[in-house]
Amino acid sequence: MKTAFDVVKTMLRTEKGHSMLPQNKYVFEVSGTANKIEIKKAVEELYKVKVDAVHVVNVKGKLRRVRFREGMTSSWKKAIVTLKPESKIEVT
Repeated sequence: MKTAFDVVKTMLRTEKGHSMLPQNKYVFEVSGTANKIEIKKAVEELYKVKVDAVHVVNVKGKLRRVRFREGMTSSWKKAIVTLKPESKIEVT
């Protein structure tokens, strides 16, 4: 059984994510095995808000070089959560 803390790892604070705040959208890094229903329940439980919609994006890792070796950064899952108009998460 996954807890809300297992599903939602962190809220992402980026320039693109900050530009979506007036539309009541927030960006989270989530578990790679989480689905939309689990993400919705976890955000509602953790932040005490009402979720309107959840969009999920699988972000692929990038090829990186360090000196003479090539490697990949880790792939991860991102969720864009839209809240109902009466709900808001205080971002400091």
